[in-house]
Amino acid sequence: MEIAHRLDGEASEEGARERFDRIYRTLRTRICMLDHPPLERLREEDLAAEFNVSRTPIRRVLVKLEAEGLLRSVHGVGTIVTDIEIDSLEQVYQLRVELAELIGKLSPVVPGEARMADFRALLARCDDLVRQPDPREFARTNMDFFHLLNGLTANEPLREISERLYYQTSRIWLKTASRFSRFTEMIEEEIRIFQREVADIVAAIEIGDLEVVGHIRRSHIAMSFARLRKHASGIAPANE
Repeated sequence: MEIAHRLDGEASEEGARERFDRIYRTLRTRICMLDHPPLERLREEDLAAEFNVSRTPIRRVLVKLEAEGLLRSVHGVGTIVTDIEIDSLEQVYQLRVELAELIGKLSPVVPGEARMADFRALLARCDDLVRQPDPREFARTNMDFFHLLNGLTANEPLREISERLYYQTSRIWLKTASRFSRFTEMIEEEIRIFQREVADIVAAIEIGDLEVVGHIRRSHIAMSFARLRKHASGIAPANE
């Protein structure tokens, strides 16, 4: 009887963790896809009803997202999605640049055939994007690529820090670029550059050189932020 109760408790705990992770990943993705745009208020009762849970797990998810800089609590208002600006993310990008090289240095994981198939499939998605550009699909593909790359290291602290920093910055292109009259051209350019990055990284992985993967990734993160700053400072908003 004791064993049965213990197993039931473990199963219940595992179910609660899976539920938490599912809600957390869903809300994080929505925030980063701007489905929950900056300054939108998230109501615990609405989310609890949507996910068919009590407010307690929702509250825990919101606390974690707040700790990661995606939400903030405002007295008298509630929990709102944080706003993002280029200047406030500069130091985050600087750290991401430095961490990128460590992928191939700290506990590197050479991918097997199944994982290589995932990389090749993602490259095919990039090829499709070049032919048919789509900002939201670009954002989704970028997220999926990040997670594939993050799996190339078994260093858990590096994985956790890299993931947290990535999601702090992942909204910036969709939000900032959409303000400008050349939005379509900018996104098309970024998609072409991203496709080349993925192609170069897949080629490096196929020859087993994960250190080169880190160098390629480092360069592209740095150049992406430099382009974003250039666009933001030199292009007039679309409504002007």
